[in-house]
Amino acid sequence: MKASRRRKTLSHLDPRGRARMVDVGAKPATARRAVAEAFVRLSRETLALISRNGLPKGDALETARLAGIVAAKRTPELIPLCHPLALTHVAVEAEVTRGGVRLVAEAAATGPTGVEMEALVAAAVGALTLYDMVKAVERAATIERVRLLEKSGGKSGTFRRAAPRRRKRRRS
Repeated sequence: MKASRRRKTLSHLDPRGRARMVDVGAKPATARRAVAEAFVRLSRETLALISRNGLPKGDALETARLAGIVAAKRTPELIPLCHPLALTHVAVEAEVTRGGVRLVAEAAATGPTGVEMEALVAAAVGALTLYDMVKAVERAATIERVRLLEKSGGKSGTFRRAAPRRRKRRRS
């Protein structure tokens, strides 16, 4: 059977169907990088408070950014089958945009397995922290769109999420 027609198997299951950690010991160490995002939808009033650092708990963007960095380093403690990695870089940016706050997390390492989960955990925990910072003024805040944007390194190569298509405005 051609490789393209082979059924993919679930790498994290043993022959008996039990969850297992994949052995990556024989895989070559390569430079790995991943970028993920999360979006927190907020009201204009809450965004104004964040922008002028007027929340009761303090600087929400900086707190969320630091929480994301710390979370990336603790990913194997949160996701049961993740390998502990020697991360060489983690960065989280939090930006007030139209309708909310966009958090973008980047993780990098040189090793036998990827850093997608570290980037995703950083973005998600950053978003959860932002919710914690704003909940006193807006309980209706919504965490949306936690997703991988890009990854590079390893056997599977590079992945980049396609940019969303912009809708054409109808002329009246």
